[in-house]
Amino acid sequence: GSCLEAVKIAIDAGYRHIDGAFVYFNEHEVGQAIREKIAEGKIKREDIFYCGKLWNTCHPPELVRPTLEKTLKILQLDYVDLYIIELPMAFKPGDALYPRDENGKFIYHETDLCATWEAMEACKDAGLAKSIGVSNFNRRQLEMIMNKPGLKYKPVSNQVECHPYFTQPKLSEFCRQHDIVIVGYSPLGTSRDESWVNVSSPPLLKDPVLNAIGKKYNKTAAQVALRFNVQRGVVVIPKSFNPQRIRENFQIFDFSLTDKEMKEIEALNKNVRYVELLM
Repeated sequence: GSCLEAVKIAIDAGYRHIDGAFVYFNEHEVGQAIREKIAEGKIKREDIFYCGKLWNTCHPPELVRPTLEKTLKILQLDYVDLYIIELPMAFKPGDALYPRDENGKFIYHETDLCATWEAMEACKDAGLAKSIGVSNFNRRQLEMIMNKPGLKYKPVSNQVECHPYFTQPKLSEFCRQHDIVIVGYSPLGTSRDESWVNVSSPPLLKDPVLNAIGKKYNKTAAQVALRFNVQRGVVVIPKSFNPQRIRENFQIFDFSLTDKEMKEIEALNKNVRYVELLM
């Protein structure tokens, strides 16, 4: 229920881009929140930009469309605005989302990313997704798709970890040259959940530079970190269930950072990846 409330609060605060995924197990709540806000007359469906994701167990081309259709059924929506391949690697297809063998090792699956991409293109042609993209792809993997014979649609976006300690300068430049939008996840660093996060890394929001700049503008370190990415053309998707923080994260359009401040924050880059995706 907390997700349902969080999405409604976010829509009321002005958010229109909602980043979801089948593996978050909350798409039913997200869909309900969107439909309730439409019923209230607060928004129209076309005001919302919903991103869904193709999970690692669904890479074989014949599974792509049924997987998206399942997401749409859970959301009770007719289309997603963006559908992305969540990771450039595949697990063995089946009911287990994280399939493991008797020794606890992940069971991988050999698939062809280009064939998966063609099935994504077919979803766009069918009107089930307005646009298609990728996530956690490096330059080589992007080039593999973009240089594919008979490419119909190139990825519109690449969702990757991106924040002042991990600014992704080379990948950002490559994507900018090819009109691929970088969507930055964990733009505030991330929760310190050691089941999937490298907690030995320094917490981003305690950074003295971000806090000092925040003081000048009467903003939090989080607001400065978000403003930094937005100002350099990176789409941010901060995650929160806290009503006050949801609203705070949106209040970044009433100030700008100077070129000097942007450079100071850029200089914080430590190539620290919080989400190590060890699988």
